Amino acid sequence: MRIVDFRIVRFQFARDRVIGDSQVRIAHAHVATLELIADNGMVGLGFVPSLFNPLPSQAEIERLFRAEIWPGLEGQSPAALAHKLTRPRGGNIRGASLPFGEGLDQALWDLAAKQVGMPLWKLLGGTKSRVKAYASGLDFHLSDDDFCALFDHAASIGYKSFKIKVGHPDIERDLHRLDLLVKTVGKPEAIMIDANEGWSPQQTVRNMNKIRDAGFDILWIEDPCLRYDFEGLKMIRQGCPFTLVNSGEYFDAHGKRQLIEAHGTDMINVHGWVSQVMRIGWLAAEHGIPVSLGNSFLEIGVNMALALPEVEWLEYSFQNFDHLIEKPFEIRDGWIYAHDRPGHGLVLSETARSEWAVPEVVANEDLPPAPVNTRLPH
Repeated sequence: MRIVDFRIVRFQFARDRVIGDSQVRIAHAHVATLELIADNGMVGLGFVPSLFNPLPSQAEIERLFRAEIWPGLEGQSPAALAHKLTRPRGGNIRGASLPFGEGLDQALWDLAAKQVGMPLWKLLGGTKSRVKAYASGLDFHLSDDDFCALFDHAASIGYKSFKIKVGHPDIERDLHRLDLLVKTVGKPEAIMIDANEGWSPQQTVRNMNKIRDAGFDILWIEDPCLRYDFEGLKMIRQGCPFTLVNSGEYFDAHGKRQLIEAHGTDMINVHGWVSQVMRIGWLAAEHGIPVSLGNSFLEIGVNMALALPEVEWLEYSFQNFDHLIEKPFEIRDGWIYAHDRPGHGLVLSETARSEWAVPEVVANEDLPPAPVNTRLPH
């Protein structure tokens, strides 16, 4: 199998709700899909998201990909590229003009697994059939009513564990939201909170003790302080033995390794880059550190979650991306389940390709209404 062509489709649409945390607020989705086409007709799919700003026009995305990435792909074996290690030096240590890396990695692994006719999670060594999923609201900017409605729905369809955003300048607001969560869903199996680096180490210790004194049992505090403050993270671990520190979200593989070796976290947070997640997962297993799979585009990270022995949780955030693909992964009763489809399991929807593609940049205020989120009541 050799890579002979590629396709890129640009999407831009309003989200069905404002998502965000103590640091960011996001109301629109900007993503391109990358399809690598092999000489036998097989297609590997990857996602190229831009979190805050619209991607350039589709023609410009294609031009940049052809100039910067395609020369290293054309005629190559996807499996060989998926496993390839390089040692960049000097001026070669630089990123592409657009964030192609993760989507390219996904597309290569998709093709590699399809070539041998296996689901990606099995190719990566997975034997589990499901992983616990927790309902994550991305809820910092929601009103109390919308906050309660989201988590009430999550509980009604079987979620038993929940993560909310904290890090408000007034800890009383965070306590209020925790109180609303428990009143809405009853006694959860687990509560996680995420400050997105909103606190200092000292604030974290004080706030976590206040939260504990208020009667809330927190499984983990995620990214409580600045990511490079390894000494601060260790102080939090020592000062809050009743909860876990979950960190690493904002690091690449190199930073995650440094975090693990500095003993700055109880859990390591990984996302949707297949190669990096597996490498960090192996390292975490050597150190006896559990791994949590944070948000990955359309839950593509389930493949790594099923394959790594140290993964206990996968995050699900009710984002309305399902209209982009033919068939999403099954999530039921608080679990996300293995699939039997060759590759990573996601295929670009022909309806999305024809009806939702936005080749040119559109002002946010001129975008059509958000697509229906089939995972939420409507």
